[in-house]
Amino acid sequence: MCADTPETPDYKSTLNLPKTDFPMRAGLPKREPGWLERWARIGVYDRLRESAGERPPYILHDGPPYANGHLHIGHALNKILKDMVVRSHQMLGHDARYVPGWDCHGLPIEWKIEEQYRAKGKDKDAVDVVDFRQECRRFAAGWVDIQREEFKRLGVTGKWDDPYLTMDYHSEAVIADEFMKFLMNGTLYQGSKPVMWSPVEKTALAEAEVEYHDHKSHTIWVKFPITAGPDDLLGKDVVIWTTTPWTIPQNRAVCFGPGITYGLYEITGTPEESWAAVGDQYLLADALAEDVLASARLEPTMWKRLRDVTAQELQAMTLAHPLRGAADNGEWDFDVPMLPGDHVTEDAGTGFVHTAPSHGDDDYQIGVKYKLPMTYNVLEDGSFRADLPLFAGKKILRDKPKKGDWEGEANGAVIAKLIEVGALIARGRITHSYPHSWRSKAPLIFRNTPQWFVAVDAECGGDDTYGKTIRERALTSIGQLVTWTPPSGRNRLYSMIEARPDWVLSRQRAWGVPLTCFVKKGALPTDADFLLRDAAVNARVKAAFDAEGADCWYQEGAKARFIGDAANPDDYGKTIRARALTSIEKLVKFTPEKGRNRLQSMIESRPDWVLSRQRAWGVPLTCFTKVGALPTDDDFLLRDEAVNARITAAFEAEGADCWYEEGAKARFL
Repeated sequence: MCADTPETPDYKSTLNLPKTDFPMRAGLPKREPGWLERWARIGVYDRLRESAGERPPYILHDGPPYANGHLHIGHALNKILKDMVVRSHQMLGHDARYVPGWDCHGLPIEWKIEEQYRAKGKDKDAVDVVDFRQECRRFAAGWVDIQREEFKRLGVTGKWDDPYLTMDYHSEAVIADEFMKFLMNGTLYQGSKPVMWSPVEKTALAEAEVEYHDHKSHTIWVKFPITAGPDDLLGKDVVIWTTTPWTIPQNRAVCFGPGITYGLYEITGTPEESWAAVGDQYLLADALAEDVLASARLEPTMWKRLRDVTAQELQAMTLAHPLRGAADNGEWDFDVPMLPGDHVTEDAGTGFVHTAPSHGDDDYQIGVKYKLPMTYNVLEDGSFRADLPLFAGKKILRDKPKKGDWEGEANGAVIAKLIEVGALIARGRITHSYPHSWRSKAPLIFRNTPQWFVAVDAECGGDDTYGKTIRERALTSIGQLVTWTPPSGRNRLYSMIEARPDWVLSRQRAWGVPLTCFVKKGALPTDADFLLRDAAVNARVKAAFDAEGADCWYQEGAKARFIGDAANPDDYGKTIRARALTSIEKLVKFTPEKGRNRLQSMIESRPDWVLSRQRAWGVPLTCFTKVGALPTDDDFLLRDEAVNARITAAFEAEGADCWYEEGAKARFL
């Protein structure tokens, strides 16, 4: 029989444990809302401003989020880190203000409304542009309210009751005013060049709106017959390689590399099912010839090199388009020049580059240099124009992906026709990094469209202390006027601005600030009177935007209202109010520039730029501008040390509010 197990003594009652009123669990999800409510009730942010007094300011330039959905972990990381920076600088002795804001314009908001339309089977192009814009405004305003509360819940301290919004009437007026400064200083122009284009969204995209993903593309090796040049090369073929077969109908030249060694190669044998034929002779770069011929299923024993081909011989050649004779109207019955190009390499391909000036940046530069014709075969939805022989209406991309595949019928149609006319020697598929829209995730194309640009290398007038052009002033600011931490940040931005092409301002969208300019009917973009430049017109536009918002640009009678007596409104075409005219091409012949053209959002969403004209920062821009003068005029700004001294003394004694008091202008002047 076992002995009873002794009981374990309960020592708890013998311990002198500390006691506290704090709960054993923090219960943060329940307690934090109470803290936030208390911070709002006692006005923590305003009290911080009061306590900062005359401290030096610390300003965080906060790029705004889009008002188009709930916050995600990226928003949290962004705002919490910035909140830590602002709070730490407040503790370090600065007046660290934080004014939150939202980018309310642009594709992300418009895309959400279009998604709602598609779900209802509604045609967005049948909706009045003002009604559509009002839907976008209501959508953005709703998400501003939702995101504001979500940001507060993250514990971010800021001026949440008075944020900056790019869709505020005043902000829209300021954005339009900045655009009109480009108009007045001569840097604004309308040009036609290839841009990143989304056929799905029917708009140009900036580089910042582009994502790169793996994409499976067709590859084709195409023969261009030699029709003029050295006698022994007539009838032979220059072979090009491309991953965009749909651009072949737009080909207008073939480029070669002046420093590349080329040879003439003859086919001596072929396997079954090969498009090459015994006796064919191809011009190829020596470094790439074996790979090219292998793509055509030719073993090394099936071809031989005949001779060198010099750069001088290449430049003397003229080629025929591979589709010559294929169309009854002679669409491709023209000569194709051989041109030198520094962009041609031996990294891949054949050593010859098919050149379509309307569909690539290098192609465009070659086209400008050698005055090649531009083509307009591809419409805004990515389809070929209706009167293009053989390929009319064929789309490069589907409207919606099929099992993840966006490819339309255009590539297949072009390849089939090239096979039919005997112009292919090989075809294949390649997976490579390719640009996609950040919003729709659809692949992009390079497409030549009339767009509005700012010339970054044109003299822009005004104070030229830091340079005569936009590029020079930007580079001076980056290189000399800004302290960078870490210093490597300077190099990246400097090199980007140093190589940046002219700035594309226009977007083919309805929701945003319109391009507030008038173009003369019948005039060409190169004509001196193409654009109406009138300070009084600009002032009327700005005042109307400030009072009514940018919707007034689309209202009936807007053209006559803004032009006034500055010119005959009839000379400037008809006012466009409907979204049916969606593309810039259709808008070129009308004025003002309406429909779905707007300024791109980068110019809108700079918080320092917009808010410098609002009282949210607390410190006004203490300068006086001459009534009627232009920003480029020497006397536009009043520069007077006595005036500045009076302002400084008043601010020290009374604070910045004295700037807004009645009679302040006369007092300081």
